[in-house]
Amino acid sequence: MISPAPSSPPLPETADQTIARLERENAKLRKINKVLMNRVERSMDFQGNAFSLFQTAIVLESKVRERTGELQQALADLEATNHALHLAKEEEEQAKKLLSEAIESINEGFVLCDAHDRLALTNSKYRELLPGMEQWMVPGTPFVELVRRAMRAGIIADPDNGPESWLQRRMASHSLPGEPFVIQFRNGQWVQVSERRTRDGGIVSLYTDITEIKLSERRRRERELAQKSILLQATLDNLSQGVAVFDSTNRLVTWNQPFLHMLGVPGTLAWAGTSLRQFLILAAMQAQFQVDSLGTLRLQDDDHRPLGAPACLEYTTGDGRILEIRRNHMPDGGFITTYTDITERKQSEEALRDSERRMRLVTDAIPALIAYVDKECIYRFTNRVYEEWFRRPLDEINGRPMRDVLGAELYDLRANYVELALAGEGSVFEMTMPMGQAGVQYALATYVPHIAADGSVPGFFALIQDITERRKADEQLREAKESLERRVEERTAELSTANLELAAAKGEADLANVSKTRFLAAASHDLLQPLNAARVFIAALSERRLAPRNASLVKSSLAALDSVDELLTALLDISKLDAGVLTVEEKDFGLASLMDSMVNEHLMLARSRGLDLRSVPCSLTVHSDPRLLARILRNFISNALRYTQSGRIVVGCRRLGNTVMLGVWDTGHGIAEDKLDEIFEEFRRLNTPSDRAEKGMGLGLAIVKRIARMLGHPLVVKSTPGKGSLFGIVLPTTQATPLPPPPPVPACGQNASLQGARILVVENEIAIQDAMRALLEGWGCTVLAALCEADAVAVVRLHGPPDAILADYHLDDDAVGLDAIVAVQQACDHPIPAVVITANHSPDLLAEIREVGYHLLNKPLRPARLRSLLAHMLGQRGGTD
Repeated sequence: MISPAPSSPPLPETADQTIARLERENAKLRKINKVLMNRVERSMDFQGNAFSLFQTAIVLESKVRERTGELQQALADLEATNHALHLAKEEEEQAKKLLSEAIESINEGFVLCDAHDRLALTNSKYRELLPGMEQWMVPGTPFVELVRRAMRAGIIADPDNGPESWLQRRMASHSLPGEPFVIQFRNGQWVQVSERRTRDGGIVSLYTDITEIKLSERRRRERELAQKSILLQATLDNLSQGVAVFDSTNRLVTWNQPFLHMLGVPGTLAWAGTSLRQFLILAAMQAQFQVDSLGTLRLQDDDHRPLGAPACLEYTTGDGRILEIRRNHMPDGGFITTYTDITERKQSEEALRDSERRMRLVTDAIPALIAYVDKECIYRFTNRVYEEWFRRPLDEINGRPMRDVLGAELYDLRANYVELALAGEGSVFEMTMPMGQAGVQYALATYVPHIAADGSVPGFFALIQDITERRKADEQLREAKESLERRVEERTAELSTANLELAAAKGEADLANVSKTRFLAAASHDLLQPLNAARVFIAALSERRLAPRNASLVKSSLAALDSVDELLTALLDISKLDAGVLTVEEKDFGLASLMDSMVNEHLMLARSRGLDLRSVPCSLTVHSDPRLLARILRNFISNALRYTQSGRIVVGCRRLGNTVMLGVWDTGHGIAEDKLDEIFEEFRRLNTPSDRAEKGMGLGLAIVKRIARMLGHPLVVKSTPGKGSLFGIVLPTTQATPLPPPPPVPACGQNASLQGARILVVENEIAIQDAMRALLEGWGCTVLAALCEADAVAVVRLHGPPDAILADYHLDDDAVGLDAIVAVQQACDHPIPAVVITANHSPDLLAEIREVGYHLLNKPLRPARLRSLLAHMLGQRGGTD
């Protein structure tokens, strides 16, 4: 039932009350009329004035009649008003009934408070929310009192910040209605309160049950939390690091499998809630924590910091692995520990240090000053000769400016060349040194700029050689020449000729010495460009008819370039192998294709030396890195060709159970048994008798040893002095079917005809372009030269399409030769055989060029291989045509 509050405004009087009031007033008027009539009658008796009394009576009668009419009109109006009030009362009762039914019919709890915030109306839904509070749910009860008693009765769930704080927030929301207010009851029910003020200052409140929504949200949050927990555990299990989390009570909360594996955690400890104290049976944990004499857990290195104090340490396990252990705080007071296996990183660091030691060993053994200077003209690397020359320890040279180390006099001698080197321009110059500088009077300096990939020059390489003896020898030669001229005038012409020849020989020796000097100073990728140009120029020169003496000089120069190429490649290979930057890409492949390609590669050289080079067919498939294995086999064959005077060289296989030995047999001089280990050392060459001037650098077998160790393949060496040698490597066999190798390029004869072939050369270096022109024109080719892609397109549009394209991979302005080839083919509207020439030996570039169907030749360019490839391409095209 809905009850009105006592403080409601007074209702208008009812019709019965109005009639009663009017009857009382009518009776009062009648009494007044009667009193007046009695007074008139008494006046007549006393005065006897009948007429006056009569007149008065008439006036009174008129007044009475007038009043009576007014009274009757008032009664009529009263009756109409009473009827209207009766209708209004009925409508009000009907409205109250409808409002009561409407409020009772809604699903929400309803509360109406008056302007004084006292209960005025409530419905049953609201009363159901507060069971046992019926005596307080009456009109006139203060709302705050009702809420306070409900809290004390335990109907409302315990708030987080205490009852009084919650009550203040509830009343603040109630007094200033706006955002909904959510209430949780102790029985698990959730209600959302929506309130607004009425026009008379009261407050209307609706209590909506949102229990299902809250439960749904809770279930959703629980599902999300469970999903996040699963994802977190999956993430932890997929980390390479071991992870363990301990709570504020030092008990295990979560962990991953690498943690169990790295620390060797027994299964009995791999449970949530395991105490940190129980993990102290593990050596890795003992390295971090300890139990003091009082039985308290503490850190090993500090008794005062908490167990979760941030820390980082390295720990070596019993099996030699190195773990990096990091520990950090958790927000809840616990801590997290991570365990990272850094064994490979430590081994790589040691390998780099070992490589640096080896490189310093090499540079310290060279009788020349080798240094690297940065763009601030500060020494960053110097070899041991610097220490001996300047009589100062290396730590007083490296890291200091050139001017401070050399002194103003010596620095000024080379200041201009330093500026040229830092501007990207190399230079070679001689210097006159002050006497007393380690006994050096004359020096030959070579500055080679270090050009980065972005074109900047972060520094330069410097090499200084003592040429005092050579200069003194020159002076002695000049003095001898003058003396001979004074003594024997008749032999002047002959001596002049001899001196010219001597000067030419000296110049050639100087050039060879400069080439060696630049290699030792640079030993980098940039050296391949001039080396390539020199090889092509000399090859072009060798194609021409020369006097026997000049032909011998050309042949010697070509051999010298081959030696430089071999030494540079060997040193770079050793550096890469020692630094561990070469990657192994193992796969299954057939040995037959590898053996055939290696034999074909060296066949022309073997025939020129009168040697029989052949391979024995082999159908076995092995699992290894074909690229690195080819380098080993190429070295075996090269050594056999170098040290075999006559007879034959055989490349074959010998099966050994589940493995196979790939070897090279030769009929050379052989090697003594006590020297078999020495040949694998750096710069170790045996004094084997040979008619050839060609000698190795003593690095090939050292590279072979490193590659074999990296691949995990044993080496086999057998030799009998006077009969020959066997160099082999043992490989694992496999039953897999390898992918078919690309069809080999058939070897063409040295005299394969290229007469009349039109060759387009795309090369941004003018020197190399001139060298290629000279070489190709010597073979009878017509050469079309271009510097870039646009230049190449213009040339073919002017002179017509070429028969083949030779393009350098790296052109100016970051352009590549592949784009130039595509542009020329589009301009000619038909495919043209193409060869890409580059100093980049990476397998990725090789794969890219093969994918588009072009051929690849590496710098320094071997003219015989280029001629063979051109003859093959043009012959294949002619057959197709």
